Amino acid sequence: MAAGPAIPGLLLVLAATILLIFVSVSSPTWEKISFLNVGSGDSVTHYGVFGFTGSKTQIGYDFNPSELGFDSSKLNTEIIHNLTKVLILYPIAAGLAGLGVLFGLCGAAYHRAGTVLMLLATSLALIVTLVVWVIEMVLFGIARDRFRDQNIPAEFGNANWIGLGALVALALGVCASTCGVFGRYRKRRDAY
Repeated sequence: MAAGPAIPGLLLVLAATILLIFVSVSSPTWEKISFLNVGSGDSVTHYGVFGFTGSKTQIGYDFNPSELGFDSSKLNTEIIHNLTKVLILYPIAAGLAGLGVLFGLCGAAYHRAGTVLMLLATSLALIVTLVVWVIEMVLFGIARDRFRDQNIPAEFGNANWIGLGALVALALGVCASTCGVFGRYRKRRDAY
């Protein structure tokens, strides 16, 4: 193997890519993954990257739990609507991490330059993921508190923690890629 030092970073970035893809296909595409679950029993609304349960897939949305008797005037402001548009950064981070995986494959199979490019793409994916994770925790934290203020059950979904797992995997991937850049890429020549 030409570049063993690139392998740990490659595996961590691959894991982060998979987690970011899961977050990106959250509700309404995949109802089992969501950022916020509102309601109880059979009438639970799941909020994801591109909308909520029963909505069309779109970039940016308003919280619309009218069937729960919710006064949405405090929650459906232009700022909150624009913050839901920022969630598009999750698929962008998944694409950057995927690009890091491709570069990492080049680094692991052939040359140090692939590992350097993997480090750059992964670092950018880490920054994007950190920004979007902080924004979505604030956004859905505010929304959860607004729902609870009106006695509507609301809790964080699993996409928050999957995004955190991707963030940690990317951070470890950057560290491992940095170490991989300085690793040995040539086999030792045995003295005859």
